[in-house]
Amino acid sequence: MNLIEVFILVTSFLIFLSLRVPIAYAIGLAALFTLLSAMPFLPSVTTLAQRMATSLDSFTLSAIPFFILAGQIMNRGGIAVRLINFAKAIVGPLPGGLAFVNIISCMLFGAISGSAVAAASAIGGFMNPMMEKDGYDKSFSAAVNITSATTGLIIPPSNVLIVYSLASGGVSIAALFIAGYVPGLLLGLALMIVALIYSIIKKYPTDKVVGLKEFFKRFIAAFPSLMLLVVVIGGIVVGIFTATEASAIAVIYTLVLGFIYKEISMKDISPILLETVKTSSIVLLLIATSIAMSWVMSYENIPQEISNTLLSISDNPIIILIIINLILLFVGIFMDLTPAVLIFTPIFLPIVTSLGMDPVHFGIIMIMNLCIGLCTPPVGSVLFVGCSVANLKIQQVIKPLLPLFLAMIIILILITYFPELTLWLPRQFDLL
Repeated sequence: MNLIEVFILVTSFLIFLSLRVPIAYAIGLAALFTLLSAMPFLPSVTTLAQRMATSLDSFTLSAIPFFILAGQIMNRGGIAVRLINFAKAIVGPLPGGLAFVNIISCMLFGAISGSAVAAASAIGGFMNPMMEKDGYDKSFSAAVNITSATTGLIIPPSNVLIVYSLASGGVSIAALFIAGYVPGLLLGLALMIVALIYSIIKKYPTDKVVGLKEFFKRFIAAFPSLMLLVVVIGGIVVGIFTATEASAIAVIYTLVLGFIYKEISMKDISPILLETVKTSSIVLLLIATSIAMSWVMSYENIPQEISNTLLSISDNPIIILIIINLILLFVGIFMDLTPAVLIFTPIFLPIVTSLGMDPVHFGIIMIMNLCIGLCTPPVGSVLFVGCSVANLKIQQVIKPLLPLFLAMIIILILITYFPELTLWLPRQFDLL
């Protein structure tokens, strides 16, 4: 490993970030400058372009645009309202009931759409005014919405779990999907406990108990949306279709549902497709440049050197995992989730597997670390979306965010040091 080239890679990347260069360009330019220090201009540019192009030549990656399209259809298809109404029927009468509704709705919507940003914008747009009207603090409502929106990245189907599968060299997507359920539900439960305590202290009002007839009415309205999870995940686990095929089925299912609900018409198809293309382009460019940077790092033997350095500090798995978690939490503050997964998976996965950790377990740990980063300034995309939807400044949300952050950290520790919380369910389905 040439220390000069490592210095160029890290320094140029940080400089571009500080200049507010978009993350995808910052990653690509940092990789290019590093290659220029090792080879002439033309081979450097050609090599980088080839790595970016070949990185996208993957059938598995086709699932990402399809899941993004399904999420866009859901945003317009009236699914969020039906999930919120159903959640209100379940937990509305409890202390802090509307906060519970916010969390459960984000979990359901995020899981179905696979997008934390979509969950924060769709659910926050409905729930924040509703909670404010009932006497909840705006900052608390936004904080609950921001943190709970990230659960959809752990509860499948999740685009980032597909990205991790690619970065890890082919870890089973089905196993990752099933492994995400218990950690995701635990995270949601921890956020609900914090919301309950906060609501009791603040003496927030509760909703009226919904009658049995109304409960079933709301359940029937939400049932088709909930069935999407069963169709997609069930089909993958049983082996009826792959994750990529499941993403296409999710598009058809949500589109049909949108027409049945009469929330989508033919004139909506064009803007939905346009927004999908924009979002997919951003994500795929991030993937291409991140994989190119990952290759440059491998070319310079950086992962091997980091691995040797960490293992020289200690051979105790507990210590190594503490260090990795701290690094990932720090990385999540400054880097978006997709490039972080693609760049740091090849670095840390060999280390943890040498300690006997299952790659599926580490994948969930990594995603949960980076989910916390999504809620953290300065680059937390979900934080910015949640504050924008609530019409608040970031400073106003930080205080109520702190106890919710603590809950997320506690669940991260549990998931890290109790592997069966992640691996038990995949083993029941013979996926490990």
